[in-house]
Amino acid sequence: MSDLRLSLAVTLAAHDRAAEHFCSFMEARSVRFLPQQSAPIFVSTLGQLIASPGDPAGRRAAIAVLGRMHRRLGLFPYHGTVVAAALVDTVRRFASASWEPEMAGYWERGCRRAFRLAERAAQAMGDGPHVTVGEVVACEAASDAVAVLTVRPMHRLQYAPGQAMPVCTPRLPGQWRWYSPANAARPDGTVEFHIRAVAEGTVSPVLVERIAPGETLWLGPAFDVGLSLEAAGDADLLLAAGGTGLAPLRALVEQVAASPVKRRVTLVVGARTLLDLYDAVALDKLASAHRDWLTVVLAFSDDRDVEPAAQGDALTLAVYHYRRGQAVYVCGPPQMIKAARQRLPLTGVAGDRLHLATTFDRALDSAVWVSRQRAASRGPLAARGNDAEGEGVQGSSGELACD
Repeated sequence: MSDLRLSLAVTLAAHDRAAEHFCSFMEARSVRFLPQQSAPIFVSTLGQLIASPGDPAGRRAAIAVLGRMHRRLGLFPYHGTVVAAALVDTVRRFASASWEPEMAGYWERGCRRAFRLAERAAQAMGDGPHVTVGEVVACEAASDAVAVLTVRPMHRLQYAPGQAMPVCTPRLPGQWRWYSPANAARPDGTVEFHIRAVAEGTVSPVLVERIAPGETLWLGPAFDVGLSLEAAGDADLLLAAGGTGLAPLRALVEQVAASPVKRRVTLVVGARTLLDLYDAVALDKLASAHRDWLTVVLAFSDDRDVEPAAQGDALTLAVYHYRRGQAVYVCGPPQMIKAARQRLPLTGVAGDRLHLATTFDRALDSAVWVSRQRAASRGPLAARGNDAEGEGVQGSSGELACD
């Protein structure tokens, strides 16, 4: 597998030219399903899925991207043969000294498996928004480890607040991570992502430390990850955020602000210390603009200099502020989701009122995620019924990006 990764790395060092060769190989055989602008995304994502197993969340993101491309490009099983041949020929040509003849069989078999995965994902997810490109228009260092990126997509993104989408930088082609927009739809179409640089991560440090205005990002289709506001009906909301898990919950607050449905919202925002609270200005503006229905509660798990009422982790303060009848949404690191799944039902939160973002760190999480996409493709009523089953798992956005 390490030989495959090396050959892929050398190939993707020139991913635009490699994609051109990939398309030329297929066109010479009268196969022309892949638009040239989509080729680098398709080839690099396919290659990474074969050669770099990666973390479960990143792998699920890659499968989601390929699945939607498979659907939108109108691919059929017989296309798998020429795709495999084109990929083998592309890697052979660009990998140079890292290529060994026996690698051809590994690449071909891996490509066929990945193509079948994309086909099954396409069937499960159905129709929906395609992959697009966005320009980074602003980068703000919100804290030592968190950046806020504002992106203007080439085509207006179709997403609902609380959803997550795969995001990839061409600096690391084919390596996708899940992030949730931190805003509801804006008139100018821009989308804000909150990204934390994970220690020893591959993708997040690049997004936080190296991305500059004017660069492009690849943006995959948005998917439900258990945080849809539809599932709450007209209930009041209790939102508990840990770290950059704040992003999708802040988008939910903006959705409530624009909705004719009147409800009260309590947003509990957790951070380790006051210095780790990265979105303080935006939170203050939200609280000031909507003081008649929005209450923002800050929770600091490791800061004894703040007032006693603010000391404690986000879940502990969420339990304190919980009122019967509220719909409870939780997004944050996987350990926070695990704790919420165990603790909150014991405090009286009913299963159909608890909504946790999906983490994809277990096979069950991936299975539930696919189930949600099937339900969503059948319509909002079906999706709402699936959420009511109460298997609240967290889907990958912000903290849930894992890397």
